Amino acid sequence: MDLKLKGKVAVVTGGSLGIGRAVTEALAAEGVRVAIVARSQGPLEQVARDISAASGVEILPIAADVSSTEQVNAMMDKAAAHFGRIDILVNGAAHPGGLVRSEIENADPEGLLQDINIKVVGYMRCAKAAAAHMKAHGHGHGRIINIGGLTGRGSKQLSGMRNVAICHLTKTLSDQLGPAGITVNVIHPGVVETPHIHELYAKEAKLQNLTPQQVEANYAKATPIRRVLQPNEIADVVLFLASERAGAITGESIAVDGGITRGIFI
Repeated sequence: MDLKLKGKVAVVTGGSLGIGRAVTEALAAEGVRVAIVARSQGPLEQVARDISAASGVEILPIAADVSSTEQVNAMMDKAAAHFGRIDILVNGAAHPGGLVRSEIENADPEGLLQDINIKVVGYMRCAKAAAAHMKAHGHGHGRIINIGGLTGRGSKQLSGMRNVAICHLTKTLSDQLGPAGITVNVIHPGVVETPHIHELYAKEAKLQNLTPQQVEANYAKATPIRRVLQPNEIADVVLFLASERAGAITGESIAVDGGITRGIFI
């Protein structure tokens, strides 16, 4: 299937690790030039070199903190000036799992504010800055893909409220940006094999008096496809949503979770 992505330009926040890196690799394999964004320049530069060498496509590393409006605007302006356009934004910069995962008695309000500032307001900052460049390009095509989380579909963690807010942001922006040809969607990954998931296994193991391996096995058992997902499986859905073939899909919340979500969403 020709996704018609070759020659387009993407910005991927949280692009140096896990899902963000997999998304960058997938986009580059389709011929998309990518600006990858995270807070530390050194690791970004190494990832950019690795992906560029493997794909033959230019990857531009830009260090920026998405909790800073000034840094976000400067980052987006730099990407647009370097590549001449911005067609795709993938918002993924956030604390994995969130900072507030405990009961209300021990929950830190400042941690919750930080979570929301980075993931919710940070996504909004990036979308606002990217949309301005997408509109200026004038070809009636833009794609914004937000990486949410399944904690927004349940009541297990207080930090899940940031993912509920991401869904609201996504739907609202889809209304506002649709007339300009810009679609906006959110993906909720399930349990995905990333460096951070093993930290979760270790924490859950202590709480449940299990080994990390047993925790992982329990997650797999609770998933209908009976396994943990791989980052490239999230990236594949990002690719489709970023393509021209997904032009009729906007404002949607899509779980890529192996079926672990038990709710029915219509």
